[in-house]
Amino acid sequence: MIESLASLLNIPVYALNAGLSAIILGIVSGVLGSFIVLRRMSLMGDALSHAVLPGVALSYILGINMIIGASLFGLLAAILIQFITNRSTIKSDTSIGIILSSFFALGIVLITFAQSGLDLTHILFGNILAVPKSELLQSFIIMLVVIAVVSLFYKELLISSFDPVVSKAYGLKTNFYHYLLMMLLSVVTVSSLSQVGIVLVIAMLVIPAATSYLWTNKLLHMIVLASFYGAFSGVAGVVVSFNYNLPTSGTIVLVGVTGFGISFIVSPKNNFFRKGLRTR
Repeated sequence: MIESLASLLNIPVYALNAGLSAIILGIVSGVLGSFIVLRRMSLMGDALSHAVLPGVALSYILGINMIIGASLFGLLAAILIQFITNRSTIKSDTSIGIILSSFFALGIVLITFAQSGLDLTHILFGNILAVPKSELLQSFIIMLVVIAVVSLFYKELLISSFDPVVSKAYGLKTNFYHYLLMMLLSVVTVSSLSQVGIVLVIAMLVIPAATSYLWTNKLLHMIVLASFYGAFSGVAGVVVSFNYNLPTSGTIVLVGVTGFGISFIVSPKNNFFRKGLRTR
């Protein structure tokens, strides 16, 4: 089917695969990234995107699906960060830094120890132009799962994101929804490894959501706009990198951050020029 569509559009199959992969990644990043930005968990997302590396290496060693190992290590990292923050005087950003660096270092050691065929550069930076159909299908299924889970718990996620104190007073299990998001984040990170890599996946999660946040005050509108912009920046980045022989992952992020820069200046919600004049 993909081959027929590529032939119809007169483009290489790998370019079509990259475009479809970018659309899927953009949509799932917009949905999940909106909650990450609203909950001010961007640094946590960065930590989890690095913390899944030991799970990826261990899954390869044991011969199991990478999603299983990476999800377990992502959830473990989230639990340890919360445990250190709650049981000590150390601030959350410090505990995040400790877990991020230690898990990432453990992953590098495991990959080296295994002497496997895992390419660390490919894991770190990805290669969206070489995404096979099997991983494309896997990413599509994960996107549907993320959309289904967010739709099912939308009201609870909405309340706990905007006012966790009130949500606790109403009896909502805020920790459950926190770790649910962490689990989804870990799974999305793994599915994005072959596309943009560990290093740049947090940019795909944060930039579209932050851009849409500058244009709307409603969560549902923010999710839709972030998904649309994530898909657009992904496809535009693939096209630009394909035409000018540039690194695809980096180009996708640069296209996204260009839109954020424009939104930062011209969006009515941010009022950049009005704030500048007021300050002056």
